[in-house]
Amino acid sequence: MAYAAGAMIALCLWVSLHGGAGDAAGQAPLAVRDEGIGAAAGLSGRAGIRDTANEAGERAKADGGNKGRIGADEETSEAEGGAKSEERASYEQPRISIYLSKTGKVETVSLETYVQGVVAAEMPLEFRPAALEAQAIAARTYAARRLWLGERAGEAAHGADVTDTQEHQVYLSVAEMKRLKADDREGWEKVRAAAEATEGRILVYGDEPIEALFFSTSNGYTENSEEVFSTKRPYLRSVESPWDSAISDRAKETVEMELAEVYDLLGVKTAPVSGAGASGDLIRVLERTEGRRVKTMLAGDRRLAGTEVRRLLGLRSASFEWKADRGKLKITVYGYGHGVGMSQWGAEGMAREGYDAPRILAHYYTGARLEQVSKLAIPSNKRP
Repeated sequence: MAYAAGAMIALCLWVSLHGGAGDAAGQAPLAVRDEGIGAAAGLSGRAGIRDTANEAGERAKADGGNKGRIGADEETSEAEGGAKSEERASYEQPRISIYLSKTGKVETVSLETYVQGVVAAEMPLEFRPAALEAQAIAARTYAARRLWLGERAGEAAHGADVTDTQEHQVYLSVAEMKRLKADDREGWEKVRAAAEATEGRILVYGDEPIEALFFSTSNGYTENSEEVFSTKRPYLRSVESPWDSAISDRAKETVEMELAEVYDLLGVKTAPVSGAGASGDLIRVLERTEGRRVKTMLAGDRRLAGTEVRRLLGLRSASFEWKADRGKLKITVYGYGHGVGMSQWGAEGMAREGYDAPRILAHYYTGARLEQVSKLAIPSNKRP
């Protein structure tokens, strides 16, 4: 998640739960070590929480009332070739182009409209306002960082800033947002309110917007960024997330596989002893991460990273344990997603306990603070 150079001035606090550590300025953006996933991977919402095939709080209302902010149905997009005029938002918004994977087209919208599309796609609309607001700030931060660093989605995406998939953030197009508004007015109003209440706010660390990674459900802890991705970030530290297990249906899953199939998927050459429970001894954990996930394990003659085992076996997360019995392996998996950054179900659990969005974000993004995106030096071609 990232954009071109610029400076960032700090003002906001809301970081009382965890102190900062180190300086992220000048570090390279996160690159995936062994999972082809970005911010939205392992998550959530309309794209995930109701569809197990996909990986994906109550905050005081913002000061002031309606300020003529842009709604999805008022936005102009290149994809539709519209010429509708936009109302001026309360700050000069950068624009972001999104490659729409279903149509192969690119639509360009204001940052706030993009945030609405991401919140609607990435988080269940039944969630509390504070959780939706935390998601809105994380989504805006992710986009702002890409604009600030000047990142693009690649030639296959026709040079757009982002795609509408889990490679970046799942996003509902302008047309899809219009349908949501028509079909679920109450849900749409929650999306609009979350974006409006947090308008222009992003998370920063040092002098740059953070990589606001997030995922669906934790195993009780989040993960240090370097355990999954290539870069250590001081604001992406392992923290406790006890709320998930009580409310998420993705907190625990048990899958059963034939031992022979497990060995084959893991590329283990040592043949298991048929029908012997001891054959499971060929698989053992060597080390776990601070976030209680498998860091490295030995499978027969192969030493593997836990993230790689997760990918090869198609597990929900790298937090798992197993038991071998009669030629089968029963694997119990805890949580859903890569585990780095904000747990969406954890955010919902905090919201249910009365935490507001700034407190939720302060918990999951260690030492980050809230700032206005208008203070970023976004390239002029990304301005209206």
